[in-house]
Amino acid sequence: MPELGGLPLAVNCSTLFTELPLLQRPAAARAAGFDAVEFWWPWPARPVPADREVEEFARAVLDAGVRLVGLNFFAGDLAGPDCGVLALPGRHQEFRDNVEVTVALGSRLGARAFNALYGNRVPGESPERQDDLATENLALAAAAAGRVGGTVLVEPISGPKPYPLRTAADVVGVLDRVRTAGGSDNIALLADLYHLAVNGDDLDAVIATWTDRIGHVQFADVPGRHQPGTGSLDLDRYLRALAGAGYQGWAALEYFPTGPSADSFGWLRTGGPGS
Repeated sequence: MPELGGLPLAVNCSTLFTELPLLQRPAAARAAGFDAVEFWWPWPARPVPADREVEEFARAVLDAGVRLVGLNFFAGDLAGPDCGVLALPGRHQEFRDNVEVTVALGSRLGARAFNALYGNRVPGESPERQDDLATENLALAAAAAGRVGGTVLVEPISGPKPYPLRTAADVVGVLDRVRTAGGSDNIALLADLYHLAVNGDDLDAVIATWTDRIGHVQFADVPGRHQPGTGSLDLDRYLRALAGAGYQGWAALEYFPTGPSADSFGWLRTGGPGS
């Protein structure tokens, strides 16, 4: 099993192997030496896909012999204007319609980590109303995930979209609201080292302060969001620090390769980025 910084690695098949059709990506990840994969929601236009599509996706993962370790809830068109719908008045029902489908699919394939993208600020809507809606929907998702031993993840995001959660502290504030309102303790921070670093969060401070609130880790190099070794982020050191602070979960490669995906793992074969 590939590792970096002492943590087992999974590959995100929504940013890697995208030169292949969706159903071929789990097998490509297995051929590249990975035992575990994660996905954004595979059907970005539909919160509830046809049963046949769900079955085909599940079969592709099972036949590839990999475990699904992370799955996003429906979040809209991430390549376009969206960045989650759970805090959007008028669209939050899409999230609610999707919750049971996501949890059932993830549970079948081994995933216990379910990422809920918060959603952008909406002009003309009060942030307080959006936050109340998000709290309600995250508690609903946590209840569903809890029935299969799962955890709901919330993450900071970088970029120009009006997404309100930029730092680890921003997310922890949301987690605390959900815990207070709904009694949910199976909700955690998704620590994406790329997004945190780009947003100016101090990664050493995040690890020292919030490791006990982290439920999943993702990474890419900075700048560019490409494979390790293409930028300046000391990913091996940060992952070792997380492991040393008690994090025992997966670290997922969520980068956009600079060339064919299968050619972007040279840093693993040489013992790590910068080797």
